[in-house]
Amino acid sequence: MVEKLEKIISQSQNIVFFGGAGVSTESGIPDFRSVDGLYHQKYDYPPETILSHTFWEERPEEFYRFYRDKLIVKGAKPNAAHLRLAKLEREGKLKAVITQNIDGLHQAAGSKTVYELHGSTLRNYCVKCGAFYDVDFIANSTGVPRCPKCGGIIKPDVVLYEEVLDEQVLSGAVSAIRRADTLIIGGTSLVVYPAAGLIRYFRGDHLVVINMQPTNADAEADLCIAKPIGQVLSEDVVVEE
Repeated sequence: MVEKLEKIISQSQNIVFFGGAGVSTESGIPDFRSVDGLYHQKYDYPPETILSHTFWEERPEEFYRFYRDKLIVKGAKPNAAHLRLAKLEREGKLKAVITQNIDGLHQAAGSKTVYELHGSTLRNYCVKCGAFYDVDFIANSTGVPRCPKCGGIIKPDVVLYEEVLDEQVLSGAVSAIRRADTLIIGGTSLVVYPAAGLIRYFRGDHLVVINMQPTNADAEADLCIAKPIGQVLSEDVVVEE
């Protein structure tokens, strides 16, 4: 299986990677939907309610308590999957990473062209004056974080439930997928829309799925690998020409 993947990679010149939470779990970041993930823990409200725009507006104290506790992950480092993808980009084979993750680990690994569909915890802005604040400002604040300049609420640049995806990010991702000769889908169950719907724009030669559980793209895929993605992308394989 891995040999076949490496052969596809060696023959491709325009690879796009589309990834989800499974790429970050190997860096110690919990997956929302896995058995040990956020959706299976006990809170006063389910995470999808807390992480909604309405909840942020109506119960900001509770929102930020949950956000600091669960979405800001300290000390996470890129794993083998992030590093291999960055290497493929440096080699000119990988043209873009499209991620549903909000942790910035692809950039930390060295990837340059990254479309963050759901934003990033590393960027935070005052809703009133637009001033930028880093992740530490939010992590070290208490209650509802306020802008020292104008007193406005500082909101993470993360796409909450009920909010639309950024149009520029979306069009960049669609454009990259349209041009790809190989699309590698990794660490995502493809159940979160509209993000998961982007793969329908792929018209290239090879569709590869690397995910522990089956996905609705498996039927069209040339190759499905049910192993942890860091393990798959880090395996040293000699490809016979």
